[in-house]
Amino acid sequence: MRNIVLTGLALTTLAGCMTARTDESREMQTRIDREEGVVVLAKPQIEGAAAEDDFMDCISDGLAKGKQAIRVHGNNDFVDRLFPWFEPGTAPTRPEGVSDVLARPGVSEVVASTGVRYVVWLDGGTRKTDGGGSLACGAAPGAVGCIGFGWWEKESAYEATIWDLQSAKSAGSVGTNVTGTSAIIGAIVPLPFIARVQGTACNRLTEQLRSFFHGGDLPVSGT
Repeated sequence: MRNIVLTGLALTTLAGCMTARTDESREMQTRIDREEGVVVLAKPQIEGAAAEDDFMDCISDGLAKGKQAIRVHGNNDFVDRLFPWFEPGTAPTRPEGVSDVLARPGVSEVVASTGVRYVVWLDGGTRKTDGGGSLACGAAPGAVGCIGFGWWEKESAYEATIWDLQSAKSAGSVGTNVTGTSAIIGAIVPLPFIARVQGTACNRLTEQLRSFFHGGDLPVSGT
Protein backbone atom coordinates (compact mmCIF):
# COMPACT_ATOMS: atom_id res chain seq x y z
CA MET A 1 0.00 0.00 0.00
CA ARG A 2 1.14 3.53 -0.67
CA ASN A 3 0.11 6.73 1.03
CA ILE A 4 1.14 10.06 -0.49
CA VAL A 5 0.97 13.38 1.32
CA LEU A 6 1.73 16.79 -0.18
CA THR A 7 2.02 19.96 1.87
CA GLY A 8 3.15 23.47 1.01
CA LEU A 9 4.06 26.65 2.83
CA ALA A 10 4.96 30.15 1.75
CA LEU A 11 7.13 32.20 4.09
CA THR A 12 7.82 35.90 3.79
CA THR A 13 10.15 37.45 6.35
CA LEU A 14 12.74 40.18 6.63
CA ALA A 15 15.29 37.51 5.79
CA GLY A 16 13.76 36.98 2.34
CA CYS A 17 10.87 35.21 0.62
CA MET A 18 10.63 31.43 0.64
CA THR A 19 8.25 28.78 -0.64
CA ALA A 20 8.47 25.29 0.81
CA ARG A 21 6.84 21.97 -0.08
CA THR A 22 7.13 18.52 1.47
CA ASP A 23 5.88 15.16 0.24
CA GLU A 24 5.71 11.66 1.65
CA SER A 25 5.25 8.23 0.11
CA ARG A 26 4.73 5.37 2.56
CA GLU A 27 4.94 1.74 1.46
CA MET A 28 4.80 -0.08 4.80
CA GLN A 29 4.22 0.49 8.47
CA THR A 30 7.13 1.93 10.41
CA ARG A 31 7.56 2.02 14.14
CA ILE A 32 11.00 2.50 15.61
CA ASP A 33 11.63 1.10 19.08
CA ARG A 34 13.78 2.85 21.65
CA GLU A 35 16.63 0.39 21.25
CA GLU A 36 16.60 0.67 17.44
CA GLY A 37 18.35 3.34 15.42
CA VAL A 38 18.83 4.84 11.98
CA VAL A 39 21.83 5.80 9.89
CA VAL A 40 21.82 8.64 7.34
CA LEU A 41 23.89 7.93 4.21
CA ALA A 42 24.46 9.74 0.94
CA LYS A 43 22.66 7.97 -1.86
CA PRO A 44 25.21 6.65 -4.38
CA GLN A 45 25.68 9.20 -7.17
CA ILE A 46 24.97 6.60 -9.82
CA GLU A 47 21.31 6.94 -8.73
CA GLY A 48 21.28 10.66 -8.03
CA ALA A 49 23.19 13.63 -6.71
CA ALA A 50 24.78 12.84 -3.37
CA ALA A 51 23.67 15.15 -0.58
CA GLU A 52 26.28 17.43 0.96
CA ASP A 53 28.06 16.23 4.11
CA ASP A 54 26.92 19.24 6.15
CA PHE A 55 23.29 18.63 5.16
CA MET A 56 23.52 14.97 6.22
CA ASP A 57 25.03 16.09 9.53
CA CYS A 58 22.18 18.58 9.96
CA ILE A 59 19.58 15.82 9.45
CA SER A 60 21.40 13.43 11.79
CA ASP A 61 21.78 16.05 14.53
CA GLY A 62 18.14 17.10 14.19
CA LEU A 63 16.80 13.55 14.51
CA ALA A 64 18.94 12.89 17.57
CA LYS A 65 17.56 15.90 19.47
CA GLY A 66 14.20 16.87 20.95
CA LYS A 67 11.42 15.13 22.86
CA GLN A 68 11.05 12.44 20.17
CA ALA A 69 14.78 11.92 19.68
CA ILE A 70 15.83 8.98 17.53
CA ARG A 71 19.05 7.03 17.95
CA VAL A 72 21.31 7.98 15.04
CA HIS A 73 24.42 5.96 14.30
CA GLY A 74 27.40 7.82 12.84
CA ASN A 75 27.44 7.40 9.06
CA ASN A 76 31.23 7.16 8.69
CA ASP A 77 31.49 4.58 11.47
CA PHE A 78 28.65 2.52 9.96
CA VAL A 79 30.25 2.49 6.50
CA ASP A 80 33.70 1.68 7.93
CA ARG A 81 32.44 -1.18 10.10
CA LEU A 82 30.58 -2.70 7.16
CA PHE A 83 33.31 -2.10 4.58
CA PRO A 84 32.97 -2.57 1.68
CA TRP A 85 29.23 -3.37 1.52
CA PHE A 86 27.90 0.19 1.93
CA GLU A 87 30.55 2.01 -0.08
CA PRO A 88 29.14 4.06 -3.03
CA GLY A 89 30.37 1.53 -5.60
CA THR A 90 29.18 -1.61 -3.79
CA ALA A 91 26.08 -0.56 -1.83
CA PRO A 92 22.89 -2.39 -2.84
CA THR A 93 20.89 -0.40 -5.37
CA ARG A 94 17.57 -1.93 -4.30
CA PRO A 95 16.30 -2.77 -0.80
CA GLU A 96 15.94 -6.41 -1.78
CA GLY A 97 19.71 -6.52 -2.24
CA VAL A 98 20.13 -6.03 1.51
CA SER A 99 19.30 -9.72 2.00
CA ASP A 100 22.36 -10.70 -0.05
CA VAL A 101 24.56 -8.31 1.95
CA LEU A 102 23.27 -9.61 5.29
CA ALA A 103 23.94 -13.17 4.14
CA ARG A 104 27.68 -12.40 3.92
CA PRO A 105 29.72 -13.90 6.78
CA GLY A 106 29.62 -11.67 9.84
CA VAL A 107 27.63 -8.82 8.24
CA SER A 108 24.32 -9.40 10.03
CA GLU A 109 26.17 -9.57 13.36
CA VAL A 110 27.87 -6.22 12.72
CA VAL A 111 24.56 -4.59 11.73
CA ALA A 112 22.93 -5.98 14.88
CA SER A 113 25.74 -4.56 17.01
CA THR A 114 25.09 -1.06 15.63
CA GLY A 115 21.39 -1.19 16.49
CA VAL A 116 20.52 0.26 13.07
CA ARG A 117 17.06 -0.77 11.85
CA TYR A 118 16.57 1.79 9.06
CA VAL A 119 18.91 3.27 6.46
CA VAL A 120 17.98 6.77 5.28
CA TRP A 121 19.45 7.40 1.83
CA LEU A 122 19.72 11.11 1.07
CA ASP A 123 20.13 12.71 -2.31
CA GLY A 124 19.64 16.20 -3.67
CA GLY A 125 21.34 19.53 -3.22
CA THR A 126 21.14 23.32 -3.11
CA ARG A 127 21.75 25.39 -6.21
CA LYS A 128 21.36 28.92 -7.52
CA THR A 129 18.56 29.08 -10.06
CA ASP A 130 18.36 32.76 -10.99
CA GLY A 131 19.68 36.19 -10.17
CA GLY A 132 20.10 39.72 -11.40
CA GLY A 133 20.59 43.38 -10.58
CA SER A 134 23.73 45.38 -10.05
CA LEU A 135 25.55 46.50 -6.93
CA ALA A 136 28.55 48.79 -6.92
CA CYS A 137 30.68 49.65 -3.91
CA GLY A 138 33.47 52.16 -3.62
CA ALA A 139 35.71 53.91 -1.17
CA ALA A 140 36.90 57.48 -0.93
CA PRO A 141 38.86 59.37 1.72
CA GLY A 142 36.66 59.30 4.80
CA ALA A 143 33.76 57.47 3.14
CA VAL A 144 32.75 53.99 2.00
CA GLY A 145 29.44 53.19 0.32
CA CYS A 146 27.44 50.99 -2.01
CA ILE A 147 24.63 51.72 -4.42
CA GLY A 148 22.35 49.47 -6.41
CA PHE A 149 20.33 46.33 -5.92
CA GLY A 150 21.21 42.67 -6.40
CA TRP A 151 19.10 39.56 -5.98
CA TRP A 152 19.43 35.81 -6.41
CA GLU A 153 17.21 32.78 -6.07
CA LYS A 154 18.23 29.41 -4.63
CA GLU A 155 16.52 26.04 -4.53
CA SER A 156 17.08 23.26 -1.99
CA ALA A 157 15.60 19.96 -3.17
CA TYR A 158 16.24 16.77 -1.18
CA GLU A 159 14.71 13.31 -0.97
CA ALA A 160 15.19 10.70 1.74
CA THR A 161 14.48 7.06 0.87
CA ILE A 162 14.01 4.78 3.88
CA TRP A 163 15.00 1.11 3.84
CA ASP A 164 14.04 -1.35 6.56
CA LEU A 165 17.04 -3.62 7.11
CA GLN A 166 14.96 -6.09 9.10
CA SER A 167 12.57 -6.87 6.25
CA ALA A 168 14.89 -5.84 3.38
CA LYS A 169 12.15 -3.64 1.95
CA SER A 170 11.63 0.02 1.15
CA ALA A 171 9.49 1.69 3.82
CA GLY A 172 8.88 4.79 1.71
CA SER A 173 10.35 8.20 1.07
CA VAL A 174 9.98 11.81 2.13
CA GLY A 175 11.13 14.89 0.30
CA THR A 176 11.24 18.64 0.53
CA ASN A 177 11.69 21.47 -1.93
CA VAL A 178 12.44 24.99 -0.72
CA THR A 179 12.98 28.01 -2.97
CA GLY A 180 13.95 31.42 -1.71
CA THR A 181 14.90 34.84 -3.02
CA SER A 182 17.65 36.81 -1.33
CA ALA A 183 18.68 40.40 -1.99
CA ILE A 184 21.25 43.04 -1.15
CA ILE A 185 20.24 46.69 -1.21
CA GLY A 186 23.02 49.22 -1.61
CA ALA A 187 22.12 52.22 0.52
CA ILE A 188 25.48 53.51 1.75
CA VAL A 189 25.79 50.41 3.96
CA PRO A 190 24.76 47.19 2.12
CA LEU A 191 21.57 45.70 3.58
CA PRO A 192 21.36 41.91 3.03
CA PHE A 193 18.07 40.00 3.14
CA ILE A 194 19.00 36.32 3.01
CA ALA A 195 16.61 33.41 2.49
CA ARG A 196 18.05 30.44 4.40
CA VAL A 197 16.76 27.80 2.03
CA GLN A 198 19.09 24.95 3.01
CA GLY A 199 18.50 25.42 6.74
CA THR A 200 14.74 25.48 6.15
CA ALA A 201 14.98 22.32 4.01
CA CYS A 202 16.91 20.57 6.78
CA ASN A 203 14.34 21.53 9.44
CA ARG A 204 11.36 20.46 7.35
CA LEU A 205 12.89 17.17 6.20
CA THR A 206 13.98 16.34 9.76
CA GLU A 207 10.46 16.84 11.11
CA GLN A 208 9.00 14.85 8.22
CA LEU A 209 11.35 11.95 8.95
CA ARG A 210 10.57 12.13 12.67
CA SER A 211 6.87 11.91 11.88
CA PHE A 212 7.53 9.04 9.48
CA PHE A 213 9.19 6.98 12.22
CA HIS A 214 6.96 7.95 15.15
CA GLY A 215 3.48 8.24 13.71
CA GLY A 216 1.13 8.03 10.77
CA ASP A 217 1.28 4.25 10.40
CA LEU A 218 -0.96 2.65 7.83
CA PRO A 219 -3.71 0.38 9.18
CA VAL A 220 -2.94 -3.33 9.09
CA SER A 221 -4.77 -5.03 6.23
CA GLY A 222 -7.82 -6.96 7.40
CA THR A 223 -8.18 -5.20 10.77
